[in-house]
Amino acid sequence: MRQATLLIIFGLLLSASLKAQENKKTRLAFVLSPQLSWLSSDNSSVDGNGNLFGYNFGVVMDRFFDTNYAFSTGFTINTTGGKLSYDPPTDMEIGGNTLENVSEATYHLKYIEVPLALKLVTNEFHRSRYYGQFGLYSQFNIKTNDGNGNSISEEVNFFDFGYQLGGGMEYSLGGDTYMMLGLIYSGGFLDVTDNEVYDNANLNRLTFQFGIIF
Repeated sequence: MRQATLLIIFGLLLSASLKAQENKKTRLAFVLSPQLSWLSSDNSSVDGNGNLFGYNFGVVMDRFFDTNYAFSTGFTINTTGGKLSYDPPTDMEIGGNTLENVSEATYHLKYIEVPLALKLVTNEFHRSRYYGQFGLYSQFNIKTNDGNGNSISEEVNFFDFGYQLGGGMEYSLGGDTYMMLGLIYSGGFLDVTDNEVYDNANLNRLTFQFGIIF
């Protein structure tokens, strides 16, 4: 089921990318973005217990419907996660075994992410232009571990959904090629964990976006 869903998404984005080569209103960018991520909860018995360093890489596509306005989407691999502490402790499924009285847990998560945002871009001056963007993202979990190589897939939900906002600059390297630098904050709406005792652990990220636009 997961593989079929991901193949459909990849096929749709590949088709759009091929059409983009024939349309100047559409731009493609390859991005490689380091990021900090953490988990937070509105449950008083669950606390965020630290950040994790990760990265996001893949293809981003901007479709302009006016000179300074575009819809932005893409297909990226998102390596992220966070740490939680539980008081009182809880039971967890780690490496195929049920562990009792777990008070701290590390969630290393890998997703396929598909964002959809509205991007506002200034006119170019001194070879630079600036942009702001806001929108939503959806992502599909493809891998998990507890930091020690043990799978915790039974403790993580397959689908995550949230919002993004940020901005940055694009610097002309000549022709239609630009270097892109930006900062994006992402906040989750859904519970990424599947813990039956504690609910609503949301994933948050601060992404330092770096890319090359063609």
